[in-house]
Amino acid sequence: MRRTVAAAAGIIALGMVALHLMGRRLWCACGSPVPWSWDIHSAHNSQHLVDPYTLTHVLHGVLYYAALRLLLAARPARVRALLALVIEVGWEILENTPAVVTRYRQTMDAGYTGDTIANSLGDIAACMLGYLAAMSLPALVSAVGVVAVEVGLLFTIRDSLLLNVVMLVRPIEAIRRWQTGG
Repeated sequence: MRRTVAAAAGIIALGMVALHLMGRRLWCACGSPVPWSWDIHSAHNSQHLVDPYTLTHVLHGVLYYAALRLLLAARPARVRALLALVIEVGWEILENTPAVVTRYRQTMDAGYTGDTIANSLGDIAACMLGYLAAMSLPALVSAVGVVAVEVGLLFTIRDSLLLNVVMLVRPIEAIRRWQTGG
């Protein structure tokens, strides 16, 4: 167990160093100690520890658990969990590259500047929370939870994990207009 925790801490530390070297800020430029921001169209989006997109990272964890359980069932649970962590830390790094930040600006939010290191840490924690929940809950409960979060996000912020992926990979103008209230 100690080696698994040490490996997880090392993976996270390497990811945070990579984000720092990419020029990511530690915290929101506003300096406010409030750990959350709920307005996705403000300069605070992805700048605090938690925001509405944190819920999509919980879904990452659920989906990583399902995929890794299916593909690597013979591997120990700790190995699959560490692999999920590597994937999520890798996503946080990729998500904050100039190309991906620019794509997000083009599709949804022209003012988006990328995540702070604190926000990335919150997203990684949310992913692992989703992973652990999926490991503990029946598959049907996890599936219903994914659908509920997706629908809830669609109604509250006009975005979701699925729309986020679609708009990142192949933007659709009609979706962009709907998301921005046009």
